[in-house]
Amino acid sequence: MFKGSMPALVTPFTNGAVDFGALEKLVDWQITEGSHGLVPVGTTGESPTLSHEEHEAVIKAVVKTAAGRVPVIAGAGSNNTVEALRFVQFAKDVGAEAALVVTPYYNKPTQRGMIAHFEALNEVGIPIIIYNIPPRSVVDMMPDTMGALAKLPNIIGVKDATGDLSRVPKQRITCGTDFVQLSGEDATAIGFNAQGGVGCISVTANVAPALCAAMQEATLRGDYAAALEYQDKLMPLHEAIFLEPGVAGAKYGLSLLGRANDEVRLPLTTLSDATKARIKSAMQHAGLIA
Repeated sequence: MFKGSMPALVTPFTNGAVDFGALEKLVDWQITEGSHGLVPVGTTGESPTLSHEEHEAVIKAVVKTAAGRVPVIAGAGSNNTVEALRFVQFAKDVGAEAALVVTPYYNKPTQRGMIAHFEALNEVGIPIIIYNIPPRSVVDMMPDTMGALAKLPNIIGVKDATGDLSRVPKQRITCGTDFVQLSGEDATAIGFNAQGGVGCISVTANVAPALCAAMQEATLRGDYAAALEYQDKLMPLHEAIFLEPGVAGAKYGLSLLGRANDEVRLPLTTLSDATKARIKSAMQHAGLIA
């Protein structure tokens, strides 16, 4: 169920409020363009600046609009286990197919603490994908720790944003070959799949869903020559989107496509003119705009 290209969905804003009309149109467009799943309210969904009520309303809207056409992996992480339990339970209650749960950030738990955190969340009874992103969370879940958690019935996979492609085979050993390994880094997604991954939770797919989906499909059928052709088109866009925080880059790209405005919430800001120029050029290179 969980494979291929899955955009880490942006949360559209208009005049400071969540624009649910724009969000629903984005969901429909993503599915039409071939995305294999949807991941609302992660970092790219600006979860740090959403209220709990907004967070839950966005998940509910995405699940309802997707209507079972593709799986929804709901962002449900927190560095507070009680809060994470609330979000995971909500994801289950509204019908999301899985929850994406980041390793607890800022308070720097030990490996033992991370095990206890995910053991508690496992009890909710919905598939959970661990989100391991040391540059943001400051903690790194090691392969042995992940292997211990993989023995639990509801810990089914990882979004790996370590940037270390050797993690994929290491985690195949500790977690088993059926453990769902998803890349969290667009630029190395082909190499990730070559090592044993099965997909990417992608920021670039917000802007180039059809190309990202086609690239993932090529890797999954073992056609890496075709995948490289897609990556040649996409690589400048991967780089340009992340010159500043990726959500700001993705929203600007969507604004050029007429699908959302580029509004973000502080402390994020809209892009500099130089970055806008790079993204526009990269989108032209990819054939997304004239």
